[in-house]
Amino acid sequence: MEIPSWPAIRPLDIGDKPLLDSIFVRLQPRVSELTFNGLYLFRRAHDYHLTRIGDSLVLLGQGYDARRYFLPPLEGDVAGALGVLFDDGRELYGADEAFAAHYLTGTELEVTEDRNSFDYLYLREELATLPGNRFHKKKNRINYFATRHTFEVSIYAPHHRCGCLELLDTWYRMAEHEENVSLDLELEATAEAISMAEQVGLEGVVVTVDGTVKAFALGERLNAETAVCHFEKADPFMEGLPQLVNREFSRLLFSDCRYINREQDLGEPGLRSAKLSYHPAELVKKFSARCRLH
Repeated sequence: MEIPSWPAIRPLDIGDKPLLDSIFVRLQPRVSELTFNGLYLFRRAHDYHLTRIGDSLVLLGQGYDARRYFLPPLEGDVAGALGVLFDDGRELYGADEAFAAHYLTGTELEVTEDRNSFDYLYLREELATLPGNRFHKKKNRINYFATRHTFEVSIYAPHHRCGCLELLDTWYRMAEHEENVSLDLELEATAEAISMAEQVGLEGVVVTVDGTVKAFALGERLNAETAVCHFEKADPFMEGLPQLVNREFSRLLFSDCRYINREQDLGEPGLRSAKLSYHPAELVKKFSARCRLH
């Protein structure tokens, strides 16, 4: 088989949501990218396109460094699709351990653990209650915030949209633009998530101080026992607020889930340290693979 040419390859579209949602319900994925929103809201950041190779549905994308990749084929003849894609010179990204063990065993493949892309998986109850001495510093920071501010925590609703977008603009103006080439694309995805939350099925929490939005978090269900937090922002001048919104997202939403997936650290030292400080129950490994002949 050959990679089909346009129009068989087409951009990911909002109309693909029912199809992808139904596939993900069957697959019960563990990696954070494999939700419709994890793909659709980052479609411009990663140039996501859909195609079919034989009877297999495949998502094609590219990294922030413009390298071409594909995500694990979602259905059909997965092995056949992999062969075609590797022959085309594309790199596989985002394979979990089960997929790697089943499909990435050939000697012609170079398989690599992608530590910067490992997802951080936490026990939801621990994030919601911060029990024991391990979370003592987190509780102290929340208490520091709570004693200095009159605040309210609410479930995200349409009337919070403008306030969340204003906070996002403030956060963007304070960010270190030169050190993060993906920042503009991340903020574009976050703004769209805020604006389309009801349409695409995102749930969230909002923290207001004196009626002004100062923090928010948005996420969705990843699988039967796991929710994923895709977006979280807090006023950078309010100490303890990031810890509060993290706790409230876990406390108020997805109470039937055992785990919260808080995505990867992208190799950023500060982000890695912050994620590890919450004592993840597991790092969900991801693998990349390419054909040695290319």
